[in-house]
Amino acid sequence: MEPEGSGGGGGGGGSAGLMQQILSLKLVPRVGNGTLCPNSTSLCSFPEMWYGVFLWALVSSVFFHVPAGLLALFTLRHHKYGRFMSVSILLMGIVGPITAGILTSAAIAGVYRAAGKEMIPFEALTLGTGQTFCVVVVSFLRVLATL
Repeated sequence: MEPEGSGGGGGGGGSAGLMQQILSLKLVPRVGNGTLCPNSTSLCSFPEMWYGVFLWALVSSVFFHVPAGLLALFTLRHHKYGRFMSVSILLMGIVGPITAGILTSAAIAGVYRAAGKEMIPFEALTLGTGQTFCVVVVSFLRVLATL
């Protein structure tokens, strides 16, 4: 039995359907005013845009920092104080996006809202992971150590 709206095609549509489902998740449930956003897949209000960008920034940061923390824990497990570095890496991967990610995601959503633009979920993904990419690049280049 095929799901409704699948178009009757078989085969390779499964991965595209899964990607579309991931990118078009309803991040904030809409109640009431349906005329605010004519397109049901785009993010129109400030909380929707902010939450979309913030969620992707948090998820992508955890995606980078958990393997780094586990690698640090594995390689420094016999060191007297070195094993605590993995805890700091994991905390940096969670606390950083929660504190700075809230502010930068709100700034991005505020600019979109002030411009009157809608945000598609792929833009939220790109902007959220872009924040994490910038943090990783600055961390590896050690730009802050030169200041």
